[in-house]
Amino acid sequence: MSGTSAKEIVRVMMTTKRAWIALAFVSVLIASCSSHSPVPVAPGFPAQAPMPPPYTLHVGDQIAVKFYHNPELNEEVAIRPDGMISLQLIGDVHAAGQTPAALSATLTQLYASELASPKISVIVRQLGGNQIYVGGEVGKPGIIQMTSGLSLYQALQAAGGVLKTGQRSNVVLIRRDENALPKGQIVDIRPIASGEHPENDVLLRPTDVVVVPTSKVVDVNIFVEQYIRNNLPITPGIGFTTF
Repeated sequence: MSGTSAKEIVRVMMTTKRAWIALAFVSVLIASCSSHSPVPVAPGFPAQAPMPPPYTLHVGDQIAVKFYHNPELNEEVAIRPDGMISLQLIGDVHAAGQTPAALSATLTQLYASELASPKISVIVRQLGGNQIYVGGEVGKPGIIQMTSGLSLYQALQAAGGVLKTGQRSNVVLIRRDENALPKGQIVDIRPIASGEHPENDVLLRPTDVVVVPTSKVVDVNIFVEQYIRNNLPITPGIGFTTF
């Protein structure tokens, strides 16, 4: 074999070796990318469950108000039926409906005129209003303990399901507004139950009332007024008050 032929063979071998190295590198890169690709999600199901909303304070909740630079002002108080708490130096403050962080900010602002550098935190010690009520045409009407992410349809199932006499197209959700006045909303649970529109389900809040009527609700405002006044079997002291 001549010298020229030997050099040519070596050149071809080196070129081939580089090609194999490059091919191996590309293969590893493709495998790495594939291992991090998103996992397919079954149709009809969200890729990630939505985060529950921040907790808001309710009537009956026991909270601790902590002053970092003025511990002598530390207090543990209950939110009264009117939604207020009473604190030293500043008196009554509306607490119900606020998140603990929002109430901390409110108190810090109110105490700014009384203290040099107020730093305040609000800690929930005990949930007093963490309940809902399900009534009307359900298997087991009564109080249900609130859990994170509890929906209207789930609450109905926990209450024994809707009876044959219940109006599935006219389930009434009663919820207090920012002024503690009851407001009604009609929810048609048929597309929720069938799985056609599960997104129509409603996340519940503490002290919500869910009612399954026996007949179609023509005027939700009249229904809410009559139900609250005449039929709501709830007494003050267990997380609910009659409106």
